[in-house]
Amino acid sequence: MNNPTLAIIGGSGLYHMPGLESTEEINLDTPFGKPSAPITVGTLEGKRVAFLARHGIGHHITPSEVPYRANIYALKSLGVQQVLSISACGSLREDYAPGHIVIPDNIFDFTHHRPRTFFGEGLVTHISVADPFCSNLSDQLEAAVRATGAKTHKGGSLITIEGPRFSTKAESQTYRSWGMSIIGMTASPEAFLAREAEMCYATMAHVTDYDVWHVSESPVTVEMVIQTLNKNTEVAQTAIRNLARTLNPERTCACENALAAALITDPKIIPAATFEKLKTLVGKYYK
Repeated sequence: MNNPTLAIIGGSGLYHMPGLESTEEINLDTPFGKPSAPITVGTLEGKRVAFLARHGIGHHITPSEVPYRANIYALKSLGVQQVLSISACGSLREDYAPGHIVIPDNIFDFTHHRPRTFFGEGLVTHISVADPFCSNLSDQLEAAVRATGAKTHKGGSLITIEGPRFSTKAESQTYRSWGMSIIGMTASPEAFLAREAEMCYATMAHVTDYDVWHVSESPVTVEMVIQTLNKNTEVAQTAIRNLARTLNPERTCACENALAAALITDPKIIPAATFEKLKTLVGKYYK
């Protein structure tokens, strides 16, 4: 059976959608440990698609505990080339209202305790992430989401905080003053690792609240987040089906060769154990 080329990272509720057929559950191990959950692979709109529950089945993994490297490495090992992240976010703008969907075009990494790269241990790379989201995949995602009729915004910077707590009012106002548009807890380092793995990456961010800055709105709560996500599940499922049906398998962006200008270590001195660990990522560059 064909390997999946598109992967969805999000909640486990997305697996149960009309039209998803011939599913199988794949348990993988990686040099970076086990992924958050078994990977479900199924056929959707005639294409093989992989689904991974970022926080584990039943949501038992905090944003800081998510094994981001294992997740991306596992998807790469399955042959995935394009990754769609689905996540909740808070809005830092009046016009990005709860219930809307945002497809951001940049990230501000404000996390502090997460491994941010696959590399090290004798193999150095300096990846370019000036534009961390793949513009081609984001454009295709925008079309897929707009086709659902949902209120959709293209663009804006997503600030990733460590969590798991929500922001203070002082923090929220500061992020607004910095020009951030939405706030979440999982885009970093996921997007950067996807770039190191030469995978296209885009985000469908569901606005659940106004964080805590909005004087006329209640501060964000878990109940508020869950209610909005439940309402948007059908939108997300329809958008995924739209994307699977219309996705261009030919990648014309620079993502698939992102490491070509990033690897700097002399091949002759790369430790054998490090090369073996990272062969899935760099094998094509060191024949």
